[in-house]
Amino acid sequence: MILLVDGHGSLLMQHRDEHAQLGPNQWGLPGGKVEPGETPIVAAHRELLEETGLSGQELEPFWTGPRPFEQNVYPITMHAFFGRTQATQGDLVLGEGQAITFLPAEDVLERDLTVSAALLVPMFLSSSAYARLRR
Repeated sequence: MILLVDGHGSLLMQHRDEHAQLGPNQWGLPGGKVEPGETPIVAAHRELLEETGLSGQELEPFWTGPRPFEQNVYPITMHAFFGRTQATQGDLVLGEGQAITFLPAEDVLERDLTVSAALLVPMFLSSSAYARLRR
């Protein structure tokens, strides 16, 4: 999972489509599974490129822990990374879902979030990591 913040403090969010295996029609963070032979950070960079067209973003570890329980979903360990980007909305390429956009922090929590985003986004927005990126 990638928590990417633009120059205005807005958070990059993906509106998943109705075909998504997890969280259809909900808002989530870019990310996906770690492929065999990948490290979590390599997977984060690959997923960010695949889902948004962005590459070369500096990412730091934010959180690692169990994915929240969801019926019929096997337990996994999630790895969340964060960073600031100079990218703007015009730089984004929709690679997956029905939308990929930077949302103001105050708007994000009003969306219908995936279980993973519902865990990570409030934690991130109240963190010293987010406060540091907003300076």
